[in-house]
Amino acid sequence: MFAFVTAGPNLPFTISLTVMVFIALLEGAGSLVGLGLSNLLETLIPEIDIDLDGELPDGEPPFAISKILGWLRFGQVPALILLIVFLTMFGLIGLGVQTLARNLFGSLMPGALASVIAFAFGLPSVRFFGGALGRIMPKDETSAVSGETFVGRVATITLGVSRQGSPAEARLQDQYGQSHYIMVEPDLENEEFRQGEQILLVSKKGNLFTGIRNTNSSLVD
Repeated sequence: MFAFVTAGPNLPFTISLTVMVFIALLEGAGSLVGLGLSNLLETLIPEIDIDLDGELPDGEPPFAISKILGWLRFGQVPALILLIVFLTMFGLIGLGVQTLARNLFGSLMPGALASVIAFAFGLPSVRFFGGALGRIMPKDETSAVSGETFVGRVATITLGVSRQGSPAEARLQDQYGQSHYIMVEPDLENEEFRQGEQILLVSKKGNLFTGIRNTNSSLVD
């Protein structure tokens, strides 16, 4: 068995399953110390308009990525869970295909070909299992929170020094009390924010937020 999973053509699938386990362990450990791996991943995903009928509607090319992400249930289920589902299904389908090839033909198929097959079946699996998870998970955990609602909230710089053209990581809480990690730069030229400082978010540009120094003691993160 060990020789099978470590064979060259099977390495993409073995690595996928290994990464899946590592991410799951990292998220579990992070939740104990308050690190939001899942929330940080959410900030890297562009905001999308979910098609609740589950179809990929026709549209202009610039919206293709958003529509594909919507079809894959992004925005309905946390992105980290969907990533874990994909890595798991890609790995299991790939190893299953290679097991079938070995039993039928006596040898493994090329890793690239097996990977294409696993990828082709892995994406529909993400949609299927994402839909199932979206129906059974608590709604307050699966509700998509628009980044536009973050404007007007107070965030705390958690990593780096924020300058115009050089954003830093910041943490804030949404209306449900969930933490989100975002990238922030000053709204005013020549201003900078350091770790631990609180800022008031004033605008959103794509996945980047701008803010001003929070001088109102009644506004807290």
